[in-house]
Amino acid sequence: MQGASLGRGGSSPYFFLSYAHTPNHDSSGADPIVWVKKLFDGLCEHIMELTDLPKGAKVGFLDQGIQVGTRWTDELSVNLARCKVFVPLYSPRYFRSEQCGREWWAFSQRQVNHRARGGVARDSAIIPALWVPVEPAQMPQVARDLQFNHATFGQDYADEGLYGLTKLRYLRDEYERAVYRLAKQIVRVANDAALDEGKFSKDYESLPAAFGSAEHPPEFDISVLACTRSDLPQGRKPDYYGDRPHDWNPYHPESTLPLGDHAADLVRTMDYKVNVGALDDNSRMLRQEKPKAPGLMLLDRWALETTKNKDLMGKLCEEQRPWVSVMIPRHRNDIVPAEKEQQLEELTYRTLVPRLADGAGHCAANGSVHDLDAFGNELQRAVASAVFYYWEHVETYPPEGPPVKPPRLKGPDLG
Repeated sequence: MQGASLGRGGSSPYFFLSYAHTPNHDSSGADPIVWVKKLFDGLCEHIMELTDLPKGAKVGFLDQGIQVGTRWTDELSVNLARCKVFVPLYSPRYFRSEQCGREWWAFSQRQVNHRARGGVARDSAIIPALWVPVEPAQMPQVARDLQFNHATFGQDYADEGLYGLTKLRYLRDEYERAVYRLAKQIVRVANDAALDEGKFSKDYESLPAAFGSAEHPPEFDISVLACTRSDLPQGRKPDYYGDRPHDWNPYHPESTLPLGDHAADLVRTMDYKVNVGALDDNSRMLRQEKPKAPGLMLLDRWALETTKNKDLMGKLCEEQRPWVSVMIPRHRNDIVPAEKEQQLEELTYRTLVPRLADGAGHCAANGSVHDLDAFGNELQRAVASAVFYYWEHVETYPPEGPPVKPPRLKGPDLG
């Protein structure tokens, strides 16, 4: 995310309640947010009892000003960057909301970066709550992947959702039970997750949405072209490499994950099925004349010193494949002698020069991707560019079945 890093301290709410605003069906009815506010207040009350938070502490965050078409606020962004747990309030309307998708995406980046930096793998800090039951087929992949058992909060809750329990008087006790159990889950996960504070963004409209869109390719390809420890050029440190090209980790020791895996985690939060592999002659990126999926090429400059790898990258660049973005990351602490640096820059330039033409696709080089945060920011632009060019070049097919003649208007005098 863009923006300055938040300092330690300050107000860090236990949870962020994310919901889709339901418009009034007429001007005389009460604002539907009153029922969401009732839930929020109940959660805050229970969490105060279940913890040792002092009086006046910020227990949760609820943006009561959310309306269709309103803009991202600094307050909302800061609370997403600081909250311990994210609670999406499921409903069919929730998964159609672009704002809710961006809130989910913004929080999920903290989990992805926590994992990349060696954070202990625990349960997700996203705890879904049912406002209205939603069939799995209506959910995006990121929601289905959570596999949360809502029946642990009560079968009536799983069947009716919190809105139903609120409206059905004979289920009032079940409502209170579900809210209490949800509060207990929030406290447990908040104490276990220990996520680092994130960064806040003022440029909300530029953030991806976790639920995709109507014009959203289902798959995304990621390829890695890198050295291995067995074929390192002379003078190259082995710290960033493993036994396979896929093991390349240019942000060591800041990151403990191979870069391809970290990139895949980030792209999955945008609701793609991600395919990751090393670039070779059989890679889909090289075989396709027309795109089957948008893609991202992660290039280790040192790999270009072998003829085979230089030819592979040259083949990718020579033919116009703008739906494949290219990123050449290296950590700011990866210091190379000046003479060798000049050789690498010239080699990279000669190989990638076709990518520098207008309309050739996204290419991030020249040391701009110098740490994990810069990589995450640049990856957003790389994915957006790849998807844009994918739609520019993808083949379209007519509907299946025999051709249908266009309809013709007939009137009494037209026969």
